[in-house]
Amino acid sequence: MALKEMTAKEVAQKVINNEKLFILDVRNEEAHQDWKIEGESIEIINVPYFDLLEGVDSILDQLPDDTEKLVVCAKEGSSKFVGEQLVEAGVENVSYLQGGMKTWSEHLEPVKIGDLKDGGAIYQFVRIGKGCLSYLVESNGEAMIIDSNRMTEPYEAFVKEKGLNVKHIADTHLHADHISGGRALAETFGADYYLPPKDATEVTFDYKPLEEGNDLTVGNTKIQVQPIYSPGHTIGSTSFIVDDQYLLTGDILFVKSIGRPDLAGKAEDWVGDLRDTLYRKYKELSDELVVLPAHFSKMEELNEDGSVKAKLGDLYAKNSGLNVEDEGEFRKLVTENLPPQPNAYQEIRETNMGKINPEDEEQREMEIGPNRCAVEG
Repeated sequence: MALKEMTAKEVAQKVINNEKLFILDVRNEEAHQDWKIEGESIEIINVPYFDLLEGVDSILDQLPDDTEKLVVCAKEGSSKFVGEQLVEAGVENVSYLQGGMKTWSEHLEPVKIGDLKDGGAIYQFVRIGKGCLSYLVESNGEAMIIDSNRMTEPYEAFVKEKGLNVKHIADTHLHADHISGGRALAETFGADYYLPPKDATEVTFDYKPLEEGNDLTVGNTKIQVQPIYSPGHTIGSTSFIVDDQYLLTGDILFVKSIGRPDLAGKAEDWVGDLRDTLYRKYKELSDELVVLPAHFSKMEELNEDGSVKAKLGDLYAKNSGLNVEDEGEFRKLVTENLPPQPNAYQEIRETNMGKINPEDEEQREMEIGPNRCAVEG
């Protein structure tokens, strides 16, 4: 009997497949409360590492006999120490999370969303530990990547495996909760990098403007990625309609909530734009469009295949943020029901503007924690 290692990918598969897993989180209580591994079949307890330095006897009666057990900490070391103690105490089926919560935060799980009408497909990259969603559209050997994460390797590996030529990279808006990999990927692939110009007034690098009505073609001429100016989360927020089937909403509209307008300190100014986008612009679009957001907040938003998506018409029926008739009540909802700001969000915005260039480890630290781009309630 020995302590085993479990990777973030293996944990992600267990979450997606609703497999039973018991987690002992040995981080401090504050870190655990702020952000943890969640899932329908996940049972979790939090006992700080320092409470277990003298031994694990005090928690043995809290551990199930018949369920796989995973010890989790921030970076790996503490969980290995506690896991080895559990094994020595005779506990079976114990693993530690390889790389700790840092690797959980960075894992990307590619999920095929669907085919395009004239060949090709669209894929969603689910950053399950952070709630970030990014996309790759491919057609006739060409590709476009949208709202990419800082970790560029998964996209590079996917593109290589599929033999694709990446033509366009775009961000739907200037992100405040995670560091974009857009510029790095554009450089790697020799692709054009697109940003909404109204969000890019302070950037320090060259980019191509995303402008309403200027289609970006990927592969077959009928596969068009159409920018739609949709302000509210940010002043420049831009949505895409792909193949007349999919609506990429950025951080304007989520499956269970709507985007918050305050991450650049403009909640009062932008609430009207947000309402106009959600209650007029999107309402004029087809109910059959499949909404593909840039984030999710709760594991219950994942479908059985691990994807996060829903038809626009269903969201108008069920999403409470789309059913506030009174404008005053809507304003109150999106200015008062706000979770804490994302961790280090100002530094993340400045990094995405090119104003600062933190070292890799600092970028990891800046991103630790959940995404908080949605209005609560």
